[in-house]
Amino acid sequence: MAKRDYYEVLGVGRDVAPDELKRQFRRLAAKYHPDANPGNTQAEDQFKEINEAYQILSDPEKRARYDQFGHQATQGGQGGDFNGGFSGFGDIFDMFFGGNGPGGRQGGPQRGPDLRYDLTIGLEDVIEGVDREIRMVRDEVCPHCRGNQAEPGTRLETCPQCRGTGQVERIRESFLGRIRQVETCSRCRGGGRIVHHPCTQCAGRGQIRAEKKLTVQVPPGVDEGTRLRVSGEGGVGQHGGPTGDLIVFLHVKEKAGFARDGDDLWCEMSIGFAQAALGSDVKVVGLKGEESLHIPPGTQNETVFKIPRMGVPRLGNPASRGNLNVKIRVQVPTHLTAREREVLHMWAEMRQEEVLPQDKGLLRKVKDALGR
Repeated sequence: MAKRDYYEVLGVGRDVAPDELKRQFRRLAAKYHPDANPGNTQAEDQFKEINEAYQILSDPEKRARYDQFGHQATQGGQGGDFNGGFSGFGDIFDMFFGGNGPGGRQGGPQRGPDLRYDLTIGLEDVIEGVDREIRMVRDEVCPHCRGNQAEPGTRLETCPQCRGTGQVERIRESFLGRIRQVETCSRCRGGGRIVHHPCTQCAGRGQIRAEKKLTVQVPPGVDEGTRLRVSGEGGVGQHGGPTGDLIVFLHVKEKAGFARDGDDLWCEMSIGFAQAALGSDVKVVGLKGEESLHIPPGTQNETVFKIPRMGVPRLGNPASRGNLNVKIRVQVPTHLTAREREVLHMWAEMRQEEVLPQDKGLLRKVKDALGR
């Protein structure tokens, strides 16, 4: 099978600059490296092809000969150590993520993990903000050994296998060349130290489980899913590293009769037929208190009135508030007295509206039948 063009293999143009060539090679190598695709023979073949192309094009003299004569200038070609500037997948991880992935330095200080806490508040709490006390169980530094893992008064020994680094390096030969693998030290389990006399209180963990009470300040204007970060209240660090943060996920309970749309609130208000027709001044009860609302004469059903600054404060700028939108529901009475029916029939007659005939009472029907 004919070899593919080296520029095509790496996905670059023939005028590619050396720095861009190197970046593209590393992207492809990280994707197809055998350490990242165990058991995938197709990925191994692609990795071998990528390395071969890069070994030629990264060398100015070999690249010039290849540009002039093609694959004939590179017979026997790939040769050498196909590491491309790095070897095992751990090295690729180090290159992209600063040594915090597989093969990263284990023995040094490590920041503790961030912890999550879910807190539910009411819609009323969103208006003014609220302080809530929470309780959580988490790992904290053992007060007996102060996180040292060893019983006080006993000594710690630097691991002789990894010399305190917490990791060991292994180099193996393969058909792809020399591959360097960095693994967690099996003797100290990545700690870099040998604890001969573990702490009796924490069993050598350096941490204990304890309940912690905190006050979380919820600012005005938060919404469902808002996250609050409480610095330094997360998981404890390793080997003297800093504590992580506590991430509080907020959940806002719905309030009966109210709906939220961004910074605006919506509610419905029922008024009588006469109030809608003749106008009225009513009181609207919002989440921030009562407010007067003027209903002008002739107000129609589902008319929306806007009351400024009775909505939700804007997060980060509580001086700015949304509006309360009041949708009017004009109630039609379902039970009428005889007098009310009589008045409405007079109303319909004056407005020349066709309605069902007025229902006569039983006594009136008897009198009509007797002709009286």
